[in-house]
Amino acid sequence: MIVDTVRWLPWGAAAFARARAEGKPVLLSIAAPWCESCLDMDRTTYADPAVASLVLDRFVPIRVNPDLRPDISDRYSLGGWPTTAFLTAEGEIIGGGTFVAADRMPSVLERVAEAFRSRQDEMTAVRAGSDVPRADAGVTDEDIAARVFETFDDEHGGFGTAPKFPLTAPLELALDLYRETEDAAMAHIVEVTLDGIGWGGLYDEIDGGFFRCAAARDWQQPHREKLLDVNAGLLRMYVEAAETLRVARYRERAGDVLRYVQTWLADQVDGGWSGSQQASRDYYTAARRDGPPPGVDTVLYAGWNAQMVSATLRAAELLDDTALGEFALKSLERIVVACYSPGAGIAHCLDGRPAVRGLLDDQVAMAAAHLDAHAATGNIVYEMMAQELMHYAVRMMWDEEGGGFFDRSVPEAAERIGLMSERLKPFVENCDAARVLKRLAGVKGDHSFGAQADATLAAMAPQAPQQGPLAAHYLLAARQPIG
Repeated sequence: MIVDTVRWLPWGAAAFARARAEGKPVLLSIAAPWCESCLDMDRTTYADPAVASLVLDRFVPIRVNPDLRPDISDRYSLGGWPTTAFLTAEGEIIGGGTFVAADRMPSVLERVAEAFRSRQDEMTAVRAGSDVPRADAGVTDEDIAARVFETFDDEHGGFGTAPKFPLTAPLELALDLYRETEDAAMAHIVEVTLDGIGWGGLYDEIDGGFFRCAAARDWQQPHREKLLDVNAGLLRMYVEAAETLRVARYRERAGDVLRYVQTWLADQVDGGWSGSQQASRDYYTAARRDGPPPGVDTVLYAGWNAQMVSATLRAAELLDDTALGEFALKSLERIVVACYSPGAGIAHCLDGRPAVRGLLDDQVAMAAAHLDAHAATGNIVYEMMAQELMHYAVRMMWDEEGGGFFDRSVPEAAERIGLMSERLKPFVENCDAARVLKRLAGVKGDHSFGAQADATLAAMAPQAPQQGPLAAHYLLAARQPIG
């Protein structure tokens, strides 16, 4: 039988039960809606009738959107998106990689299917190591700070070489240290980086907004997808830098980012922001008059919206824009009304209806946004919701033995498939959670929050020296005052 496209199944117990019943391996494709390589693989590899027929005959195909299911992506992505992973019917990884061209895919599928048929009983999981690093003896916060900034690119800004991502936590830490010490070196790190990002290849001078990352060290050759969380983080940094360093061009760039976000991603009627805008090499290399603009994924992601709420509230304060602040609050309230369930926290996203509950990052980001809303308005209801969300996170995700938070609540039995039966303890999200807990400990006078913040930081301390620029999240939490 010849088919002209792969007929994907959603992740779930039913698909894996089918794999067991039919004695087939699983082909897991993890593909983001904004990812041009993912779209290319769909247009070429998976649209090839020979590939589609082989998949139908020899595999059970499952498609996962990493934005909708970051918990699955964190466990199964193999080097980025698209991920092309081969699993057993129990959800264990056999092997895989990223993009596979149409001319190579048939031989790959044949080899995997034959190996699975002949050695099915031998195949076991390929699992990531779960050892927790031990703390380096004598490593101080000053030592960790040195490691945060040691890969700073003094010529082009940012951290590392290529590909280069616009990491904002190290910049936030540098601004924090500058406020405390007036160290010109910290201001230099921020200015070189924000200038490189904001007036280099990462900013779209025509439509506005920041692309996700750059293939080149000098911020050129951008990957042209635009994500809400990237733009929220950079908006926040340009606002903070404009205020702290008194640089007028950063204020202007913050306004430029807002114009993109409000024009392309904002729901001006009901509030909230869409998650992403697709990459399109044809659109961005042409005059942009010859075809429609890249599509926008209109799903509202709670955590990303929370980040934009926090950034927009700060921008409204800097720009003295009351209407902008009101839109941020309307957006926050839309997500809460739609996605919050008493005793069950905030759902991950709103896609017609709320979906995917029990993820740590959503609770932390939304709690932070509510504390920012409380600071902006004085409305006690925002403070109470922040407290409720962190109580939920502690109740459902706290590690009683080791301290800190798992990335999600315990999944239901039907969801405990393969690597999904294990919970991770993510470094960045735990550090951000500790920061929120410290803010709540002062605001509410709840000493349990302060103790949990300390225990979370203690759990993350052994990892911090190995995190490079991301260790800034740890130091920002450690430096966060109570209240």
